[in-house]
Amino acid sequence: MARVSFYSKPGCKGGTKQKVLLTAAGHEVIPYNLLTEPWTVERLRSFFGDRPVAEWFNPSAPKVKSGEVVPEKVDEQTALALMLKEPLLIRRPLLEVGEQREVGFDVQKIDAWIGLQAVDESLQQISDNLMKENLQGCSHGHGHDHGHKHHKEGGCKH
Repeated sequence: MARVSFYSKPGCKGGTKQKVLLTAAGHEVIPYNLLTEPWTVERLRSFFGDRPVAEWFNPSAPKVKSGEVVPEKVDEQTALALMLKEPLLIRRPLLEVGEQREVGFDVQKIDAWIGLQAVDESLQQISDNLMKENLQGCSHGHGHDHGHKHHKEGGCKH
């Protein structure tokens, strides 16, 4: 079982479900507030690996949804500067186990990395149900452009 540093926005339902899935698999989840974490360029960059810069961004961030920030048109240095200034732009969650880091909650990738199988039968149904949901973004299973309103802080009202 792994000790997972989990950086997300407090109160986010998607993040809560992701933490439940990790905990059901026997992992110790250490939650951190992504929005108040004292990020540096180097540390933040280490979570993105070889992903394209556009995949570093939270597609639900107000400035992305409004078109003020267009992730596909931003270079690496600009992206990091924007994210340090406004952490809502960072795709969530950021995960860290030992020296390995990941961004987003790709169930297959995380299962291959640290495992997501429930540790006992009482947690299996919860895990099975959560694994069927879209755990990448907002917890409504509608994909990225799902038409419900987000408040100023960039999180779901649901």
